Amino acid sequence: METLQATTTTQQSVKAVWTGRIVSALCILFLLFDAIGKIVKESHSIEGSVQLGWPEHLIQPIGIVLLICTILYVFPRTAFIGAILLTGYLGGAIAIMVRAGQPLYFALVFGILVWIGLFFRNPKLKALL
Repeated sequence: METLQATTTTQQSVKAVWTGRIVSALCILFLLFDAIGKIVKESHSIEGSVQLGWPEHLIQPIGIVLLICTILYVFPRTAFIGAILLTGYLGGAIAIMVRAGQPLYFALVFGILVWIGLFFRNPKLKALL
């Protein structure tokens, strides 16, 4: 009985970890795409940011901050700090969207996905909660 229970728990743990990795990977890919677009001053990224009210000279530093936060989120040892910093970044995105009269749900859902990914891939966070 214990062996069956341990196997089921292990299978659930493996599935949860892979779910967390997949959700986190999707978030990371999008965040890297956004950060690199800002850093290399890709025209669509610059235009969108300027339309939201950002001065053009600040877009590249914002991309660098996003890149650093995302890199911290990638590595297991710093993922928790990265998630906190990304939450702050996405909170700022929500504030900008509200100020600009744009829908805010994308940044909100994205922030939730960052934490869901971390929750499933980090058993210590599960134990904490």
